[in-house]
Amino acid sequence: MATIENRTVSRSTHEVVNQPKPLLGYNVFEADRALVEALEREGGAWGVDRARDLGEIAGSAEADEHSRRAERNEPRLLTHDRYGHRIDEVDLDPSWHWMLRLGVEREVPSLPWREERPGAHVVRAALMYLYCQINAGVACPVSMTYACIPALRVQPDLAAEWEPRLALPDYERGALAGMAMTEKQGGSDVRANTTRAEPAGDGTYEITGHKWFCSYPSCDVFLVLAQAPGGLSCFLIEGRDPGFQIQRLKDKLGTRSLASSEVEFRGVRGRLVGEEGRGVRTIIEMVNHTRLDCTLGSAAGMRRGVAEAVSHARQRHAFGKALAEQPAMLNVLADLAIESEAATAAALRVARAYDERDTPFRRFATAVMKYWVCKRAAPHANEALECLGGNGYVEESGMPRLYRDAPLNSIWEGAGNVAALDVLRALSKEPEGLPAFLAECELARGADRRLDAHLDRLSGRLAKLGEGDPQWQARALAEDLGVALQASLLVRHAPAPVADAFCAGRLGEGGRAFGTLPAGVDAKAIVERALAL
Repeated sequence: MATIENRTVSRSTHEVVNQPKPLLGYNVFEADRALVEALEREGGAWGVDRARDLGEIAGSAEADEHSRRAERNEPRLLTHDRYGHRIDEVDLDPSWHWMLRLGVEREVPSLPWREERPGAHVVRAALMYLYCQINAGVACPVSMTYACIPALRVQPDLAAEWEPRLALPDYERGALAGMAMTEKQGGSDVRANTTRAEPAGDGTYEITGHKWFCSYPSCDVFLVLAQAPGGLSCFLIEGRDPGFQIQRLKDKLGTRSLASSEVEFRGVRGRLVGEEGRGVRTIIEMVNHTRLDCTLGSAAGMRRGVAEAVSHARQRHAFGKALAEQPAMLNVLADLAIESEAATAAALRVARAYDERDTPFRRFATAVMKYWVCKRAAPHANEALECLGGNGYVEESGMPRLYRDAPLNSIWEGAGNVAALDVLRALSKEPEGLPAFLAECELARGADRRLDAHLDRLSGRLAKLGEGDPQWQARALAEDLGVALQASLLVRHAPAPVADAFCAGRLGEGGRAFGTLPAGVDAKAIVERALAL
């Protein structure tokens, strides 16, 4: 206390009031009713205990701190040791290793290859969805390791050598897989690849070239594309090859914890996977599985955004009541929640197709949902951040990281145009895919007039696809297909308030921004369901 002109002045200026507690110490799985229901519905009920266990860790203060630390202490490239020897090592924070160990030991990269039983891909999808909510960057090597195995199985001798390690839930004794397809002159046009693979005479190849993106460079093995005498081919290389040189780490918008790199191959020893000249066909199995994970990762980001927004709005008060009770905010929260639930339902349904090996539906649905769910993640993250106002704009809230990470999955494995054009490609090259996809959507026919009308319009669009340039219409078609599947799933499986609001907002009179659901939807019931705490 101090006295000024006989007045007593307190040094304390305020007390902290009306500030929400951080969303920590809760079970991410149990609080997500949409995920719990989808896991059981799509054949993964036997994995509930696994999901509950990982969900408890994902919502813990310990996991949150490791994620924050790994983001703060970004990877460092060490090209040489103190004596000038080339070492090409990436220095990673211990928190990175804590998170990556968690994923490996919980079998996120390996479960379907270790438990080849019905529902294994669905259970694994739920685990990946929970794992991504800890940190998006660390999910990259986990995803690639999972996706590498079906591509390796094209070459039985390599699969026999590497699959036991790639599928081993042991961080020290197991192995991780990465990929390097993109080159600076080609980007998504992988056939513009200039990396060369020359036969070495002993059944291996010497690979020379430059890869513009290689993630993550500390992996044990990589699948790469290179031009062999017989054309563009797929090869397996080992990261410890002395010719594998890391030129730099990418300074990225998001996923700052992840070391993404630019690399050069100087006579790296490679072993052919599949046949010469069929590299794209060989690696496409890996790409399809990573595209599934792009969808899961975007759905996970949306889920985290909804949870943070609802938690904040329930605790923060303005104008005499909680934000979550204010009509304008209630509309926003409900709109974010139905978008998240639709993404979750679609991602788990597509994962079931990987269990069923339902190739026509699987291939087509993966392309459609990779485009649509990933495309929705960035505006969703923006709106979720805005629900926290200025508190959401500061780094400590975690929302800026969510916002920075949101565009990743829409870019990885083919940005928006590539993904939409892949839908067109699937229409022509795999003609059974569209009928299988539409048959799934039609299962809800008759349950909601707005969905019925949308399906009718979709049929009309498809019938006229050849009248103009299909590429011009590619995005609109992918969007209509994606919304059709989401609406069908919610109409069949979600509570009535969720299904009604989705059809009203996406197929009816909803506006263009989040928070423009039409009058009459039961927003309170939707928000109550969104975070079961």
